[in-house]
Amino acid sequence: MAGYRKLGRTSDHRKAMLRNMVTSFLEHGKMMTTVTRAKETQSIAEKMITLGKRGDLHAKRQALEYITKEDVVKKLFDEIAPKYKERNGGYTRIAKVAPRRGDAAEVVVLELV
Repeated sequence: MAGYRKLGRTSDHRKAMLRNMVTSFLEHGKMMTTVTRAKETQSIAEKMITLGKRGDLHAKRQALEYITKEDVVKKLFDEIAPKYKERNGGYTRIAKVAPRRGDAAEVVVLELV
C-alpha cells in the first residue's frame, strides 16, 4: 500500500501528532523518536523546508497551515531555508541510536544536515 503509515492512531490523532512533531523538529533542529515516526516526520519536514526555499507569500501561508507556531515559520523562512538554497533535497538525516529500554523499540535521532 502506497501513501503513508497509520502509526496505530486514528486519522485526527495522527495528523495532530505529525503537525506537533514537525513543529518541534523545526524549532529545535533535532529530535529522538522511533524509526517509523521519524520517517513520516522527515517526509513532511523536507516539504516544509522546500516551501521555505520558495520564500513567497503563498508558500509562507501554506507553511502556516501546517506548522502550529508562527515563530517557527519565521525561523524556517529566515534561518533554516536559506542554509539549503543550493541543495536539492536531503535536508535531514536519520541516525540509529539504540533500542528503547521499556519496549525495545528502535530509537533514532532525526536532525538537520
